[in-house]
Amino acid sequence: MSRTIIVTDRAPQAIGPYSQAVKVDKTIYASGQIPLDPATGELVPGDIATQARRVFDNLQAVVDAGGGTFSDVVRVTIYLTNLGNFGDVNGVMMEYFKPPYPARATVGVASLPRGAQVEVDLVAVLD
Repeated sequence: MSRTIIVTDRAPQAIGPYSQAVKVDKTIYASGQIPLDPATGELVPGDIATQARRVFDNLQAVVDAGGGTFSDVVRVTIYLTNLGNFGDVNGVMMEYFKPPYPARATVGVASLPRGAQVEVDLVAVLD
């Protein structure tokens, strides 16, 4: 088994004791990303769509650093502080993913780090 820690400055640095992602053989396990600007480490201002785009941009940078693309993503988990934002986040996700879509779960949560409205993690399997 080959295990590699994925690190990129194109995504925010971890704000706790975890890695941005871990690659095991051909599988990338990306940690949850919240809408932090990688340059400043600050939460991006704006509505849920703006925050979701930042999250997916961050995840795309991590997957890229692991040698993959979003077409390699097989599983996504979305955490929302307001499930009323489900439709808006779906719309943003469709900007980043094309059919066939990855498997997905959406979970309503009471709160997220730094007051974020959305967090997303994913698993990608490289060809």
